[in-house]
Amino acid sequence: MLDKLVIANRGEIALRILRACKELGIKTVAVHSQADKELKHVLLADETICIGKAPSIDSYLNIPRIIAAAEVTDAVAIHPGYGFLSENADFAEQVEQSGFIFVGPKADSIRIMGDKVEAIKAMKKAGVPCVPGSDGPLGEDAQTNKQIAKRIGYPIIVKAAGGGGGRGMRVVRSEAELIESIELTKSEAGAAFNNDMVYMEKFLENPRHVEVQVLADGQGNAIHLGERDCSMQRRHQKVVEEAPAPGITEEMRKFIGERCTRACIEIGYRGAGTFEFLFENGEFYFIEMNTRIQVEHPVTEMVTGVDLIKEQLKIAAGQPLSLTQDDIKIKGHAIECRINAEDPERFIPSPGKITRFHSPGGMGVRWDSHIYAGYTVPPHYDSMIGKLITFGENRGIAIARMKNALDELVVEGIKVNVPLQQKIMDDENFQNGGSNIHYLEKKLGMDH
Repeated sequence: MLDKLVIANRGEIALRILRACKELGIKTVAVHSQADKELKHVLLADETICIGKAPSIDSYLNIPRIIAAAEVTDAVAIHPGYGFLSENADFAEQVEQSGFIFVGPKADSIRIMGDKVEAIKAMKKAGVPCVPGSDGPLGEDAQTNKQIAKRIGYPIIVKAAGGGGGRGMRVVRSEAELIESIELTKSEAGAAFNNDMVYMEKFLENPRHVEVQVLADGQGNAIHLGERDCSMQRRHQKVVEEAPAPGITEEMRKFIGERCTRACIEIGYRGAGTFEFLFENGEFYFIEMNTRIQVEHPVTEMVTGVDLIKEQLKIAAGQPLSLTQDDIKIKGHAIECRINAEDPERFIPSPGKITRFHSPGGMGVRWDSHIYAGYTVPPHYDSMIGKLITFGENRGIAIARMKNALDELVVEGIKVNVPLQQKIMDDENFQNGGSNIHYLEKKLGMDH
């Protein structure tokens, strides 16, 4: 097993990694910014190193400082968590070239999946269903681009190859607006991602967001751990996630899961990963692969009983997968609500000191968070301060437990989005399951 590990992240995921390390007997090094010296995992780690000022560019995105922290503490591995450098192929490469283990896939896999055009090519080759599209970057010839759009069928969406997080995309509903839309997206992509390559896909009107969790050891073994539904979104940011996805049959799960695991083996994937799909009219359409652990991983852990972070660490230590596909049994239902330090009406961040805090409890309730009474939420980072997860033998019980848990959660001194989450849990359409990715925004538009 790994002897000592640098946790190159902050907040709840850093604490989650620390807990898994403690269970496996791995010593921990917490690197942190000046603003984060009071973080819970920093207070609990075996060693701590301040790597710079609060702005991420000076600390959590500073590759030389993170690698130097591993060197001076004699660590053997670095876990990037999610966000920050977790999907940065150059970081993965520099970590390994410096003689450390990167807890995640090889840089090549990150590069392929980070380039949407290359990712789609690799997925098609492996038999993973993809959205009908341009099958590569768009050229300069307007006539050819019009023909491609006609073949796909309007509406289409123009996307930046290096984009993500909802940026660098434009919906086109007719030929009249096609050429200008391509040019605009190209110039935006060049400015935002230093890569003006764009491609075209069929635009699905009312899809759901369904994703498949995988584990692969890079030694020819891969398994899937079922799917999650993450359709409750606002501005392309997930708000509520659940597993399993409502309405996905065992046959559908087997079909899509087998294709995802085959793709992992074909590209030599190593570690935890997630295949994201749009799902409409019973069909899956690949959109991207996240080459890291995800925020919503706990719902999969709750319905499978598998600790995904511990599995990541074992794979990084060179161990072959300890589980086979037959070991994975999905039981019950789990729901996760992201708890953000933000005004629930205006959706603006609400940093500040937490004066009073009480975490919910009871059967089937899990609270993944780094906050405590007296902790000050800094203004420099993502507003998520915790994840509330509930489990029940069926979806109805999981929702009922979530309602209770949201009622019990006390966070005072700052504003949090608990009222929004309560509104979602009370919503009849959410309770029925299977809402599309536009549902929450439309509901909020009507409510305001």
